Amino acid sequence: MTAELIRPPRVVVRRDTGNWSLQTALHRRGLGPVAGVDEAGRGACAGPLVIASCVLRPGDAVRLDGLTDSKLMTAAARDRMFDLVRERALDHAVVVVPPAEVDLKGVHVSNIEGMRRAVARLATHPGYVLTDGFRVPGLTAPSMPVIKGDQAAACVAAASVLAKVTRDRIMAELHETLPLYRFDVHKGYCTGLHSRALRDHGPSGEHRWSYANVAAAGLAHGLRAPHRVALSVAAAAVVQNGGSPPVDGDATPRPGGARGT
Repeated sequence: MTAELIRPPRVVVRRDTGNWSLQTALHRRGLGPVAGVDEAGRGACAGPLVIASCVLRPGDAVRLDGLTDSKLMTAAARDRMFDLVRERALDHAVVVVPPAEVDLKGVHVSNIEGMRRAVARLATHPGYVLTDGFRVPGLTAPSMPVIKGDQAAACVAAASVLAKVTRDRIMAELHETLPLYRFDVHKGYCTGLHSRALRDHGPSGEHRWSYANVAAAGLAHGLRAPHRVALSVAAAAVVQNGGSPPVDGDATPRPGGARGT
């Protein structure tokens, strides 16, 4: 039986404790351990979707000074924090969803399922789960979505670091076997450099063929997807910043640029 989304008891959250406030308040009301969950790669058109969960030690803010949303950190700072979180965390788990699974299920469904799996893989069963931005049904503990959770809650920020560094390293490894695409630079997001590579060489097996730009590049080169692409998600638009997904069969990405998470 899965736990329903419930809001935590009314508590006083001290602003002077920064992004540790919410989980500290939950611990004080006996709702710990508190797990944070976040993903990396939702807006990319190549490479895996990576989801991480993390349970931090209560009162560890000083030792994890500088922990915040992974996108706001430099690559060097993320690498240092990645090692520190792995060393200091009470528990953590990372789930890697390959492009073929994203193409079969769709990026949102893959993300939700990945978050459930990341929480289920924790050896420490959480008393409460904080997710970044949207509700995740089907978790085995009470949960709450937190707007900009990777900035507002330290455990979500830690999960974002684990997910992003893991994914960036995977993309760097893919560059070794597929150097034409420069995955080491753009990490699979839809930059000008990546778009030119798709135009010149067509998509690889590491691309998400359900995305409109990848499908168009494959068609231009006479290529077919190397794995099954579900019709319900075929030619889906790339997730956009400030934009919206296609509706009524419109597979044209909205203005706004690719979301780099």
